[in-house]
Amino acid sequence: MNEKRTSVFSNGLIWFGAGVSLAEILTGTYFAPLGIGKAMAAILLGHLIGGFMMFAAGMIGAKERKSAMETVKMSFGEKGSLLFAVLNVLQLVGWTAIMIYDGALAADGVLHIGNWVWALVIGVLIIVWIFIGLTNLGRLNTVAMTALFILSLVLFKEIFFNSDFVMLITASDDTMTFGAAVELAVAMPLSWLPLISDYTREAEKPFAATLASVLVYSLVSIFMYMIGMGAAIFTGEYDIAQIMLKTGFGVVGLLIIVFSTVTTTFLDAYSAGISSESVFSKINGKYAAIVVTVIGMIGAIIYPMDNITDFLYLIGSVFAPMIAIQIADFFILKRKDSLEVSLDVMNGVIWVIGFILYRILMNVDIPLGNTLPDMVITIVICILARKCIKTEK
Repeated sequence: MNEKRTSVFSNGLIWFGAGVSLAEILTGTYFAPLGIGKAMAAILLGHLIGGFMMFAAGMIGAKERKSAMETVKMSFGEKGSLLFAVLNVLQLVGWTAIMIYDGALAADGVLHIGNWVWALVIGVLIIVWIFIGLTNLGRLNTVAMTALFILSLVLFKEIFFNSDFVMLITASDDTMTFGAAVELAVAMPLSWLPLISDYTREAEKPFAATLASVLVYSLVSIFMYMIGMGAAIFTGEYDIAQIMLKTGFGVVGLLIIVFSTVTTTFLDAYSAGISSESVFSKINGKYAAIVVTVIGMIGAIIYPMDNITDFLYLIGSVFAPMIAIQIADFFILKRKDSLEVSLDVMNGVIWVIGFILYRILMNVDIPLGNTLPDMVITIVICILARKCIKTEK
């Protein structure tokens, strides 16, 4: 049986597109208070931790030839996996709203007709994209990603090769701790955990494709964070529209950002629609994606989303203990018992402990961030709990 598998190159290309995102640039702006030295250290350390988690999640799917939600069933059971399917849909709804909000803000920097008007325009365009369908948008999405990446390269040159920027390199303040910055760097790759196996499961070379996916995404994401961080330090602005205008990119730059916002946000809405099918089998993914877009539009209009740090931390608290349990089960304990039950209560309880622990650790300033300590403790609890059960038997 000769199944057509995806190449290492095609997997890398998918994750190149995932990394080239306005959301990555905007998240990078939050690092400006640290100054370039500490900010870069936090970005690199955070991506190292996040990349490890992405690789682990991707390898489970690649080895087992299972989608992300199917791999979750291996640790949490059929019903247990539904919780994470719902949470994944909710995070994608959140991303849809955030991206529409950011795109509207950028567009209003060019033509001042109101953020809400631009939110409606972008939302309608996303719905049009959904109707056109994923297969017909491949080239269009590639063009948008390429345009944004080229713009990012030019922005990088304008910021980091500017003589005035050199004087700002050592500037920093105490509005953000190093540990909090590391956590923000971890959060973005963490948000891709529920999706990576959907692609690596089809890989011709599981290990190479997963490694390429994580390396390409991490490098591009680091670069995007650098753009945002450097732009905020250089311009003193955290508003993407103002950053573009102050660095000399007016209408053209902003239009590219709006265009890429539509094409990338479409993927969030579309994925939310498909994921919702695993929760409610009778739902049509395409129509669910349209509903998600409408919710995103409304959210973008009525709710200010200039600071998404709380949202990113929430993603971390949900998915860090989840992948920790999967790592313990798959790589250390070598167990797949949960496939035989509808709900793995023990792993469910351990996840709740991991979730609460993450929220507690958020109040403790740990230089490594709180994701890594939370994961290590969750893995240890998982191993000890399973060994106790074996001892009792």
